[in-house]
Amino acid sequence: MARYEAWINRAKGSLKLSKIVITFGVDDGYYYEDLCCQTQQAVEKALKGFLIYFDVEPEFTHNIETLINKLEKFTEVPEHIKEATNLTKYAVLTRYPGEYEEVTKEKYEQAVNIAQECLEWVENRIEENENAKTK
Repeated sequence: MARYEAWINRAKGSLKLSKIVITFGVDDGYYYEDLCCQTQQAVEKALKGFLIYFDVEPEFTHNIETLINKLEKFTEVPEHIKEATNLTKYAVLTRYPGEYEEVTKEKYEQAVNIAQECLEWVENRIEENENAKTK
């Protein structure tokens, strides 16, 4: 398995964790803040995997915008993928109890959708690049 694939697989795992309420329909005992942290992790790992695919060692950061800015040197990043920058706040700010606005079920579902779209985009772009190499 290529190194970038390991990052993509970990992104998939984080996304699955984030979907626990949606998958099982049980939200008792879960904090949307914690689940949104997993959506951020899914995006971060997917983008870092994509950078590694381009032979770029990603820096140690949770900032999605920083990762997207680096990726733009290698590929066009659609606007709807750039919305993932909104997930950065879930990496640290809401991961622990504190003074911030509570994450609602609606915001949680939006975060899951953004993470899903981002991961699918990364996988599709890699597949397109690989297919172009074999032509």
